[in-house]
Amino acid sequence: MEIRQARITDLDSITEAERRCFPLSEADSREVFEQRLGVYGDSFLVAEKDGKIIGYINGCITNERAIRDEMFKDIAYHKPDGEYQAVLGLAVLPGYRGEGVAQKLMDELVIRTKAKGKKGIILTCKEHVIDFYTSFGYQNLGVSSSKHGGAVWYDMILEF
Repeated sequence: MEIRQARITDLDSITEAERRCFPLSEADSREVFEQRLGVYGDSFLVAEKDGKIIGYINGCITNERAIRDEMFKDIAYHKPDGEYQAVLGLAVLPGYRGEGVAQKLMDELVIRTKAKGKKGIILTCKEHVIDFYTSFGYQNLGVSSSKHGGAVWYDMILEF
């Protein structure tokens, strides 16, 4: 398995993975991913195995310590000189879960974020995966103001 920066040629595979991994109310569109790749592609990584995209992680850079719902659709929230890397999506295809794919994606994002001199990484998650993120060193900041997709989210932060 290789972790690498996403390319525009990965767009269909990324969109398909999003569709398979998230409810329709939470899933981002091909157009949103195309914009993200064009604006902050250096923060968009994929896991590839045997020529197939099996997972991805992506997000903008921001000065905020918590995700805003607007960040999911509006690339204007990307601030290249910001202090925090946001994670707007982390997905692994169902047949590849439990193989450490998400951890490898997260580890590579941490390496790249530290290399950029950022203060840390922020994300939101559902209650059932809080322990997953705390295992990476994230701190739970409590229930988020995000209502993305109509779900209850928790703000998480990893500070370096």
